Amino acid sequence: MVLSSTCVQPLSFRVCRNDRYQIKKFDLKNQGMTQVAAGAGGTQDGARSAADKVSSYGWKALAGSAIGYAMDGFDLLILGFMLQAISADLQLSSGQAGSLVTWTLVGAVAGGVIFGSLSDYYGRIRVLTWTIVLFAVFTGLCAFAQGYWDLLAYRTIAGIGLGGEFGIGMALAAEAWPAKHRARVSSYVALGWQVGVLAAALLTPLLLPVIGWRGMFLVGVLPAFAAWIIRNKLHEPEVFVRKARVKGARARTFGLLVKDAKTTRTSVGIAILCAVQNFGYYGIMIWMPSFLANKLGFNLTKSAMWTSVTILGMMVGIFIFGQLADRIGRKPSFLLFQAGAIAMVLTYSQLSDPVTMLWAGAVLGMFVNGMLGGYGALMSEAYPTEARATAQNVLFNIGRGIGGFGPVVVGALAAAYSFQIAIALLAAIYLLDMVATVFLIPELKGKELE
Repeated sequence: MVLSSTCVQPLSFRVCRNDRYQIKKFDLKNQGMTQVAAGAGGTQDGARSAADKVSSYGWKALAGSAIGYAMDGFDLLILGFMLQAISADLQLSSGQAGSLVTWTLVGAVAGGVIFGSLSDYYGRIRVLTWTIVLFAVFTGLCAFAQGYWDLLAYRTIAGIGLGGEFGIGMALAAEAWPAKHRARVSSYVALGWQVGVLAAALLTPLLLPVIGWRGMFLVGVLPAFAAWIIRNKLHEPEVFVRKARVKGARARTFGLLVKDAKTTRTSVGIAILCAVQNFGYYGIMIWMPSFLANKLGFNLTKSAMWTSVTILGMMVGIFIFGQLADRIGRKPSFLLFQAGAIAMVLTYSQLSDPVTMLWAGAVLGMFVNGMLGGYGALMSEAYPTEARATAQNVLFNIGRGIGGFGPVVVGALAAAYSFQIAIALLAAIYLLDMVATVFLIPELKGKELE
């Protein structure tokens, strides 16, 4: 029974509210009546639905971030493919050739730390533009190198520009997308790396014999121009404009990663996750093809096929992880994939049939690298806006630095003991990953960015 009601008469419709909090809208123009909501729920649901929609700005931010990360993967892989040709042309020793990769990674770690902090102070778009220009100019200069030392300098500085891509791009995409889809967008950015690696694996054998290593460096500049064009159409995310420019932000950027016991525990946990991620990735992707060739007689075509199939498996895993983490949460998704990585690594160590190892490589890649789809969301939610890109770049690059030892350690164990011992090590580090996830990582699904 309706006890009382009050009505308000605007120009085109009348809203009546009774004691049961039923709101009805009378459209006088069409002489119809539709029930809008019960209480305030309808308004809240509508606002929530609107907040969950991805804006055109969000899609542009994703495109710019993903292309930048693809540039990262493309550049590092084509360098590996070109080392033999570069060494022959410039008469480099094997140590000098290897140092080109090493110093690119050193530059990337330094650039990640430097540009992550700068972007938290000066802005995502501005600093991303700086990183792209730096990378493009010095990658282009590599094509004109006359000897080892000038090429080493160009590669190191290009690596510095490259290093800022992951963290800043992840922060930009996370701030541009609604909380409901944050893990998804993180996984989409992470897929950029795999697309770049796959493009390099497919294009290098076709282009290198035609245009040479100097031409390949010029091709490597093209993704930078694409990312630069897209980012020129972007403005800073609203959450950054609103909160990032706080007094003392520059000084407190790194301190916010360890501001209290809880945050320090989270930072340690994320650093462990990133280290295991990179150790497993580099240990498998760099060492495994040579093992397959030397021990199982895989020729170059078969090894390339294994690499391509495994990368496709990684892409599927990254995509699935993003969807899953937005549905069941970050921690359950990490634990599921970590357990899958342990199972697949141990299973893979028992295989010897080339065909089985080919398709099993896709499943192995899915679990081993699928977790890459979740780190961006986790770090974006764990830290405030004024330290978000710093956290992404510092913690991920700590992991990258430790993970760089993966191929060396796995290869040494395999040579000294056996393939099974080396694989058992990989299984053990994913067990460490699970312990860190359970005890150090908070569940942050759906958290609004601070």
